[in-house]
Amino acid sequence: MFLSVIIIYSWRDWYKSLCGLILLMAFTEHPDMPKTMLGIQGLNPWNIGLFFVLLSWVLNRGREKLSWDMPRHIKYLLLLYFAVVLVGFFRMVSDQGEAEKLLGEGLFSEYLINSIKWVIPGLLLFHGCNSRSRLMIGLASLLGLYFLLGVQVIRWMPPGAAITGQTLSERSRKIILNEIGYHRVNLSMMLAGASWAVFAFRPMLKKRGLLVFIIVMAALSLVYAQALTAGRAGYVTWGVVGLILCTIRWRKYLLFAPILVIAITLAIPGVVERMSQGFTRETRDTNPKIEEIYKSDPDEPDMYTILAGRNIAWPFIIDKIDESPFIGYGRLAMVRTGLKSFLWEKFGESFPHPHNAYLEMLLDNGWIGFLIVIPFYVIILWQSISLFRDSRSFVFVAIGGVTCALVLALLVASMGSQTFYPREGSVGMWCAIGLMLRVYVERKRVSSLNRGISGQDFENALWARPARKKRKKFDF
Repeated sequence: MFLSVIIIYSWRDWYKSLCGLILLMAFTEHPDMPKTMLGIQGLNPWNIGLFFVLLSWVLNRGREKLSWDMPRHIKYLLLLYFAVVLVGFFRMVSDQGEAEKLLGEGLFSEYLINSIKWVIPGLLLFHGCNSRSRLMIGLASLLGLYFLLGVQVIRWMPPGAAITGQTLSERSRKIILNEIGYHRVNLSMMLAGASWAVFAFRPMLKKRGLLVFIIVMAALSLVYAQALTAGRAGYVTWGVVGLILCTIRWRKYLLFAPILVIAITLAIPGVVERMSQGFTRETRDTNPKIEEIYKSDPDEPDMYTILAGRNIAWPFIIDKIDESPFIGYGRLAMVRTGLKSFLWEKFGESFPHPHNAYLEMLLDNGWIGFLIVIPFYVIILWQSISLFRDSRSFVFVAIGGVTCALVLALLVASMGSQTFYPREGSVGMWCAIGLMLRVYVERKRVSSLNRGISGQDFENALWARPARKKRKKFDF
């Protein structure tokens, strides 16, 4: 029913239907959501909705007088980004190696179409956000996506599951994937950035007491939901993102950081046990093969447990990168080169990917691909920070803070997991990037036309276009 409303309303306002699709992302990975229909690969409810939104956009963009004025350097970096994904895909297809049994009929849609499809909502938001009201709707939809995910986590993870670290880990591993569809590690990263993004949205409400209170409560609920995911990398990401944002603009909130940490510790004691796992003899993970090769003092912190085996895999991944440092091996190199099989046979550890997005990019695409993809995120982050620090408009502070939080969450969490290939969990971040680029372009336009303008006059000038003069007949 919701999808039917999106499709029908798209002929009246494709932008609002797009925002509805973004909200629907909170449920697309649910096990009950069909991934295929009528036996056709890629035919599913979300893709159908996106098709009608794209069709309506194509038919109405001229009438709405939308202009594609994305900054040239961002446009070229984005095209190069897609080129890296495309080259890596075709290298994988041409030499599947040990992954031949894993890659079936969904190869094209899963590793190429989807890597581009998840970026489309962000690009459409950039193109269609031509008013403050549309900006508000876009921001509300992407933050609503994370809030709905958080509500599902709280719904399915009872408070009793957070009493001990072991119980929290076991329940989250089983329940989150089966009832929500997103992996708990990925979901932990998403919510780690989302809680700060929701908090950064406050300036858009212009100090309206009740609404500000609701936003703060929503941010705290996402903190609670993120704690229930039991994702240790997400916990660290949440702390680092908050520290960076507070250092950039919210320095006074650093005083409340110890209080918040103590409150989380008292409310969810399992989080403390999860973070301390591997530092004591009782919390060590046992792996006979690892103990035979790497004998360690049982009274010392166990790096194997703390890093969940990553310290075993990363040296071999780095050695493999050194064998082809410039161009890598193509997409899914961890499996295709035999590294996954080697680690399983030698250590009994399953690593289908490097558990580090930076190493994955180097392994798949070498330094050439790495130096194309990473600068894109660095520039996006820099532009977001410039908006976040610009006090001339509440719009700048809000969208800059939202984008900073979500991009930083990916960059920080990528040190222990994640991927730079666009996927379901990064849709909200790409939407924030699209909205941020639109505001960035509008700020540059207004600043160039009205130097010295500030305050409410500056906000009123955003998205304002001079009326076009009607041409007289035969007036050339």
